[in-house]
Amino acid sequence: MKATKIIYYVSTGLLTVLMLFSVGMYFFNYDEVSVMFQGFGYPTYIIYPYAVAKLLGLVAIWFVSNKSLKDWAYSAFFFAFILAFFAHVMINDGEQTGALIAMILLITSYFTYKKLQA
Repeated sequence: MKATKIIYYVSTGLLTVLMLFSVGMYFFNYDEVSVMFQGFGYPTYIIYPYAVAKLLGLVAIWFVSNKSLKDWAYSAFFFAFILAFFAHVMINDGEQTGALIAMILLITSYFTYKKLQA
């Protein structure tokens, strides 16, 4: 049980750092992120709402005790990371590693969270 808690907190903490870095890029390097989003074919007006959604997802994972809401946050991150991975693969920019690392951290965090709840 102790090892599971450590794995949960480490994976969730690293995922949080990765997401906060991403959110920081969205807020403070808007022009660079905007060019990237245009390369994906995404509208640039979703950058700020997407950053806020990532922050809300982190809040749900860390602080919300409602299991359904927490599961929704995990699933939203899951789909965001899958889509990010394939977006980077499709434009062949070689930047899909971040999405892959985020996916591994997310899956580890989720399954250890579920194991701790059992």
